[in-house]
Amino acid sequence: MRPLALLLAALLGSASAGASAAPARSGQPEVGLGPVTKLPLPRYASLKTDRVNLREGPSKDHRTLWVFQRAGLPIEIVAEFETWRRIRDSEGTEGWVLHSLLSGRRTSIVTAGRSGDKAAAIPLHAKADDKSEEEARLQAGVIGSVKSCTGTWCRVIVALPQKGGDIDGYIRQDRLWGVYPNERVE
Repeated sequence: MRPLALLLAALLGSASAGASAAPARSGQPEVGLGPVTKLPLPRYASLKTDRVNLREGPSKDHRTLWVFQRAGLPIEIVAEFETWRRIRDSEGTEGWVLHSLLSGRRTSIVTAGRSGDKAAAIPLHAKADDKSEEEARLQAGVIGSVKSCTGTWCRVIVALPQKGGDIDGYIRQDRLWGVYPNERVE
């Protein structure tokens, strides 16, 4: 009966964890500590492999809701239960995944421009300055590895095979999903 009570507590807790993941007035999410890892909740992480089942509940007995097929995709961990993590993707889809399929590596996904036009390219600058040279223009959906963030700008590395490899540059932090507003990453 105890495991059932723990499962119920985790499921009920996930609803409150999802509510606490909403940004506070300051633009920062309210942070608690995960009962398993003692790490902050919510927090960003990424998918470790090219095939990750998103489940309805925290066990393999639960139905698969979705299969992610993109290693490095940023996700937000919003709850924990034993070896399971409740995650949210950039489109707001939530479900449970095994912790071993997640990486602490910080990645981010480029969001649509200010106009909301997904076709509008977002500049990746040589320096953390709007007037600096553009290294590339990135479409919404491009994933990059987050190296650092100042609260306004993030230094990211993006794989661009058409440019001959990886491009290192700076993008406005508010153009990325995978870092919190005003968050500093070192």
